[in-house]
Amino acid sequence: MTFALLRTAQRALRGLVFKLVLVCLAGVAPGWAVAQTGAVTVQWLGQSAMKITSPGGKVIVIDPWLTSNPKTPAEFKKLEALGKVDLILLTHAHFDHIADAPALSAMHKAPVYAPAGLADSFATLGVMPVEMAPRFNKGGVVFPFGPEAGIKIIATHAEHSSEFRWKNPDTGKDEMRLGGEPMGYIVELENGFRIYHMGDTGIFGDMKLIGELYKPDLILIPIGSHFVMPPADAAYATRELLKPKFAIPMHYGTNALLRGTPKEYMDALGASTTKVLALEPGAVARF
Repeated sequence: MTFALLRTAQRALRGLVFKLVLVCLAGVAPGWAVAQTGAVTVQWLGQSAMKITSPGGKVIVIDPWLTSNPKTPAEFKKLEALGKVDLILLTHAHFDHIADAPALSAMHKAPVYAPAGLADSFATLGVMPVEMAPRFNKGGVVFPFGPEAGIKIIATHAEHSSEFRWKNPDTGKDEMRLGGEPMGYIVELENGFRIYHMGDTGIFGDMKLIGELYKPDLILIPIGSHFVMPPADAAYATRELLKPKFAIPMHYGTNALLRGTPKEYMDALGASTTKVLALEPGAVARF
């Protein structure tokens, strides 16, 4: 009887150790973590390009600039390397956020939710079929897989610009077209986990309202300066306005102008309950 009790205790201890290992992996995990079930995974692919895999296996790609992005790992410059894609979100019309969206959409028959003006330009200029470019706008809430699927997207404000540079095939010249208003997105997944992709933005006071209304678990926050928040502003927004559990810095280091660094961001953040995951391009965080 004593031996049987000992064996039972050993099995219980092994189970506890296994659970502790899984908890430790809830931060930064290598690429194989994507294959695990029931988790949320977020892969940073350089600049603002993010691949989110939901607990139910839906794949959402945000701001896909991959094939010509100097920070995207070589293996992901081939769009096929992403695997299946179910949905694409675009925060605004600048090239470094939309470049590969039409090709990726066509490859997977994945709809592209974008600011209304940008979706209109895509459709009227023949960049994408109108049915693949649904219009969307700030304050809007959509259920891209149906209400029963449990995934909800909310469009938020972003403090930026959104010009769409389009090459006219008849003249070969670039033309500026409507790109709609820049946006951020709250992505709520099946298990209630909320991700706030902030897009390109400067700091603004209503980030506090976004934090209070939606209580994001994870923010994907630009820190590069020049075109977006510098690290100090990003740290203030994180600590004082949004107060998430986790933060992944993005939109830095792609060129010399985007000089902000994760270290500067973390130093400015100081003592905080937010855990910063400074990913290398291609790395995956699992929650």
